[in-house]
Amino acid sequence: MDMATIKSYTDLEQSKKLTEILPLESADMHWQYIEEDNRQLQWFCFPKDFSINQHNTVLAWSLAALLSVLPFHLIVDNQRYAFSMHKGLNKDGETYMIRYNVFNTDICLYATDYYNNTVDACYEMVLKLHERKLL
Repeated sequence: MDMATIKSYTDLEQSKKLTEILPLESADMHWQYIEEDNRQLQWFCFPKDFSINQHNTVLAWSLAALLSVLPFHLIVDNQRYAFSMHKGLNKDGETYMIRYNVFNTDICLYATDYYNNTVDACYEMVLKLHERKLL
């Protein structure tokens, strides 16, 4: 996998959006605004239990935290749709897509686009499920 595509947690903009959607206790990381030695302010991401300055902090979600908020299955119109993640390949490298489908069929309720990292695929599915009031 190309090192540029490795992403372990939500970026700052995704994190800000998720704080409006998900229970705050589901976050396991946080972005913090810190002044570096050269007096420039930078955003850095840390585990949630790391020292937090409440005024310069935005909660964030790791891949594990995002997966834990996505339901194992959805029941819509008396039909059960199971979570699945699919791995593919394109010219940019590995790709990931999440969908909810009837087990062992191609009947799909919701699917994300393909992304070059799992965090972005999970983020899109959280937005889709929230929009449909299924989280």
